[in-house]
Amino acid sequence: MAGLHELLCNNCGLEFKGFDPLRKLKRTPVKRTESGPNQRRFPRYKVHLPAAICLVERDPLTWDVAYTQRSRGHCETISQIGLALSFVGSRFAEDQLTRPGCSLFVTVTLPVGAISAVVSIVYWNRLGSKGKSGWLVGTTISQTSDADAARLAAYIKKRAQTEPYLALD
Repeated sequence: MAGLHELLCNNCGLEFKGFDPLRKLKRTPVKRTESGPNQRRFPRYKVHLPAAICLVERDPLTWDVAYTQRSRGHCETISQIGLALSFVGSRFAEDQLTRPGCSLFVTVTLPVGAISAVVSIVYWNRLGSKGKSGWLVGTTISQTSDADAARLAAYIKKRAQTEPYLALD
């Protein structure tokens, strides 16, 4: 076909075939400056808030949900889309927390009231001597009520006005 040429995506450099009869499209990707490591979609704030953490167990056949016994911990950082939690993992086995798609039910006590959410673990690390005493997990919020989402947004807005956000790698 006349006008069908190999083109190059300006964002990722992927080659593809496209219609360019006058050959006006260039084959070089756009030069963009690297984004800094501290740029985030939502700012994070360092906090030290009490949290109650339960492991979410789902039956693969019926999709029924059950929660394990609560473990106490702390919310170390907070943002609009996620939390970093630290806790002693005596109630949770390592294979439970490190399996793909692991979910936790978390209740964080904010100064304006408690929020509850189902979170998915995206990062985990063992803390302490020989890596056996506690956990630090980074999570993203999977599910929360509208009222809790509004309470979290109000808390973060108030934090943004009073102090700068935490820039992490």
